[in-house]
Amino acid sequence: MSSMENQELIPLELFCSTTHVEMALIDSLADSGLVEITVVEHRRFIAPSQLGRAEKLVRLHDDLGINVAGIEAVEHLLERLQVLQDEMRQLHNRLRRYEPH
Repeated sequence: MSSMENQELIPLELFCSTTHVEMALIDSLADSGLVEITVVEHRRFIAPSQLGRAEKLVRLHDDLGINVAGIEAVEHLLERLQVLQDEMRQLHNRLRRYEPH
């Protein structure tokens, strides 16, 4: 990994301290594959592209009291919903071709 890429990464300790999130929660989310953590020279980092996702998952946990297994289920359902919405949009666009002008 280049030093430029390293500069873009945010130390996990900094993320946790500024967002008041327990490191154990981020570890659990990472272990479940819900958030990607990058390890460079024995230090753990989170990519800026993961921040929004991590913050959303932390809100599900903290604000709604959902445990990591529940968050996994919610994420799966949201992904499935997105796929179904995309399919519905495609079908709607195909049907439009048959509507009279």
